[in-house]
Amino acid sequence: MTPEPIPVPETGRRCPEPLYGAEFAADPAAAYRRMRRTGPTAPVELSPGVRATLVTGYDAALHVLRSPETFSKDSRRWRDMADGTVPADCPVAPMMAYRPNALLTDGPEHRRLRGAITESLGAVEPHALRGYVERSADSLIDRFAASGQVDLLAGYAQPLPLLVLNQMLGCPPEYGERLVEGMAGIFGLVDAEKANELLTRTVSALIALKREKPGRDVTSRLIAHPARLTDEELVHTLVLLIGAGTEPEQNLIANSLRLLLSDDRFAGSLSGGSLPVEDALDEVLWTDPPMANYAVHFPVHDVLYEGTLLREGHPLVVSFAAANTDPALAGEQHPGNRAHLAWSAGPHSCPAQGAARLIAAVAVEKLLDRVPDMELAVPVQDLQWRPGPFYRALAALPVSFRPTAVTTAVDGTVDSPVTSAAEGGRGPGGGGDTAGSGAAGAGLPTGDGASTSAVRRGSAPDRGLRGAPAAAAPASGWARLLAWWRGE
Repeated sequence: MTPEPIPVPETGRRCPEPLYGAEFAADPAAAYRRMRRTGPTAPVELSPGVRATLVTGYDAALHVLRSPETFSKDSRRWRDMADGTVPADCPVAPMMAYRPNALLTDGPEHRRLRGAITESLGAVEPHALRGYVERSADSLIDRFAASGQVDLLAGYAQPLPLLVLNQMLGCPPEYGERLVEGMAGIFGLVDAEKANELLTRTVSALIALKREKPGRDVTSRLIAHPARLTDEELVHTLVLLIGAGTEPEQNLIANSLRLLLSDDRFAGSLSGGSLPVEDALDEVLWTDPPMANYAVHFPVHDVLYEGTLLREGHPLVVSFAAANTDPALAGEQHPGNRAHLAWSAGPHSCPAQGAARLIAAVAVEKLLDRVPDMELAVPVQDLQWRPGPFYRALAALPVSFRPTAVTTAVDGTVDSPVTSAAEGGRGPGGGGDTAGSGAAGAGLPTGDGASTSAVRRGSAPDRGLRGAPAAAAPASGWARLLAWWRGE
């Protein structure tokens, strides 16, 4: 039965708030405060001419995320895309246009596709994953340890998730550059349509390789999963995993390091009262979530919510950042409280949040253990943020430190395997949180997960280092990562 049309309330029209450009990137909190004045939803532009409604209230966000019968994830319902108002080559299209994967489907189809992801990722042994992250981190730190200075974004936070993800997916080294180039175009919003095509071709080639020569990796498990994903579903499931495992993860690592390096509460030693790394991660997930605005939904019919008409087929974007900082939650964003929405909520909540948090925690701990006297190379207020509607992403994170020892050969390779718990006698788990016992047998380092590192607060250093990385007008972080990957 088709619902009766809902009359538009006489509340006047509001100008959409642009979620792109340097002004929004520099101070999104100010934009969220403006938008909250008229209620828990507000009109926005994701890029020029691409209209949407942003959900800024915590309760409203939970309502949308937990009501799939009313708010669909299937972007084939996007009316402006269907009628040509939004062109297929617009910069945000690759992040919103329909793909047959778990993120953009509903109901039984979503459960089938999500089950394949959850079980394939759950077969990665967490202790082995920790060991691989530590070795990858050591390899990256050794590249800059003797220099006394580095941009932690381009030299550490960006390449580390890609090294780990390539290993998890069983991706040959020669595919890595093409994957980086594809992600650079999509997240950098530069020729996104061409970048999307490159990413799709590369992933298709990886699937063909793994059909011929399966291994102990997530790609091979997805191919063999009882859900029997088609080649098209496999391509878009892997594109989803690559996207979710790179941009959000690098932002979580970088934003956590920024907080640790600039906030007095994290200064000194643990015995002196500083907060540990896990608390820093919690605070970032509350206040600066790596994907600030996403979880795009489409009302299946007109909905009147808190006096605002939400039109059928009009994009509804959940602001995790605005919802987490909703004034109604005053006092709730304390360490240990993980009721934030950084991992989303409802049926589409992140299925790999345990693994994602482990990677970030180990990355931060390892860096602070190896380089304990890091200081920001510029005042924290001079750091710049990348423009874009979806992410909360630093453009650069320059630091300086006393040169330290290199611990491994710096040859650009990291070849330790991430072992599978499935081959170790344990069945697939439930999404990355389950612990296992196969790390010692795999010859990988193990750890108890405790976060015991702390760091001294710093702003501009007084050591007079010449040539410290500058924060002003940095080049695209993804472009610098691509150059790094190519050895340029």
